[in-house]
This record gives sequence, structure tokens and C-alpha cells, in this order.
Amino acid sequence: MIRKLQAVALDCADPVRLAEFYADLLGGRVVADPEDPDWVEVQGFEGTPLACQRVDGYRAPEWPGQERPQQLHLDFDVDDLEGEEKRALALGATVLERTTSARRPTGGFTRPGGIRSALLH
Repeated sequence: MIRKLQAVALDCADPVRLAEFYADLLGGRVVADPEDPDWVEVQGFEGTPLACQRVDGYRAPEWPGQERPQQLHLDFDVDDLEGEEKRALALGATVLERTTSARRPTGGFTRPGGIRSALLH
């Protein structure tokens, strides 16, 4: 039986840059092994660690287009949707959409490198 999800691995062109983005966004820390520069982790925040792995020839997904469809997206719970969206943008994210459904308002963005993420309030 699987005991625990150890990490979510994200393909990317620049694992250090991506790890720094998520470490800043989540209040975590970058953990890099000088022996393996193609794999960089983000640890020290509440939740499953993220791993950023270099892929030669990486092409970021396009959303909502399907020429290069997204493989996953990450959802983050926040208390202050507007404040956290501003912070994500200051860290280099790009806004994709905003929804204000009665069920759950969200702010959708892409991080550097193209993975779609959402802030959920």
C-alpha cells in the first residue's frame, strides 16, 4: 500500500527558476543537489513537496488551446484572493482568467514556464 505522496514533479526548462518561483509563492525553500542540477525540490511548506525537473526541448503547455495541452494544474487555497494574486503576479505569474462563481471564486494564472495554477478562496 502506498503510504504517502512524496512529491509532485513538474517538467520544465529551468528547474532552479521554477523552484524559486514556487518557494516564494508558498513560503518554502529550494532544495538542490549540486550532483543533480536537473532536479530541484521545493520543501518546507504545508502540503506535498514539489519537484522541478529539467526536460530538454521542453515546450510549455498552452491553455485553453490544445496544441500543447496542459498535463496538470495546481490549485492553492488562500484567504485573500486579491492579495495572493497580486503576490503571484509580482513573482512572475501571468493572469489567465478570473471567475466569480458562487461556489468558489478563483484567480487562474500561469507560472513562469507555463503550468496553469489557480488560487481558490
